[in-house]
Amino acid sequence: MENEAAATTLAVAGAVCWSIQLIPQIIVNYRRHHARGLHASMMFLWAIAGVPLGVYNISHNLHPALQVQAQILTALSLVTWAQCMYYNAKWSILKVASMACGIGSILAGIEVGLVYALRLAIAQHLEWPSILVAAISAALLASGVLRHYWDIYQTRTVRGISFLFVGIDALGDLTSLLSLLFRVPFDTLGAVIYGTELVLWIGIMLCGLVLGTDDSLPADLAMNGVTDVGSVPALTTASARVDSADVIGRSTSRVASSIGGSSIRSRHSNYSVFRTASLRSVLDE
Repeated sequence: MENEAAATTLAVAGAVCWSIQLIPQIIVNYRRHHARGLHASMMFLWAIAGVPLGVYNISHNLHPALQVQAQILTALSLVTWAQCMYYNAKWSILKVASMACGIGSILAGIEVGLVYALRLAIAQHLEWPSILVAAISAALLASGVLRHYWDIYQTRTVRGISFLFVGIDALGDLTSLLSLLFRVPFDTLGAVIYGTELVLWIGIMLCGLVLGTDDSLPADLAMNGVTDVGSVPALTTASARVDSADVIGRSTSRVASSIGGSSIRSRHSNYSVFRTASLRSVLDE
């Protein structure tokens, strides 16, 4: 049943969520002055994914909020990608800014051209171009999230990602998907695009609950010579308060040896909104 008010409300909610989804992650990256655990490839794929998503939403006359939503995705993804290149790849600010602006301009030009092309195909009653664009959009969005699944498989934990960001993004997918339910005719391809990413984000959240997440290194370990919080597994603040004496008393030798390449057992937490990344290369070697 078509309900314009409900469709508008949900579409706007989806656009708002996607407008702020990456902002928590951007703030976290800025505050901790690194983006370890956050993959530049994920952000770049999302920036590109905004193009076919925008092409599809505009060409199929979905709600204007959903049309704007795709542009926001590309813009914020490029900003986050730029942070990854600045902090992780050590690019200069000038190089980061010029590359981000150049890529953004190219993607905008491609999107405009594809919108006209897809509208022409729709006018000629061709269905395969719309299916292709929707499939590419869903695949790119999914590929960005799947990059974290590979990281989870390698590290056996969820690291370097803001769960507030995950929740907001998933909520944006959900509200966008629900907005299509109140649109006649129902847009099946659009539902596939949003539904695919929603399912993958739910999987990430379940992984965080089951496997745990890494936090920053407590001061107790830093005092024992560990200076890079991204180089060893994290202890939670709560665990550090309870177990700090035990850690110092029984694990000083393990901490010292971990600097030289052996391992220390990580403890995980699900209580902090923002997670800092930590490399697991020293775990259980």
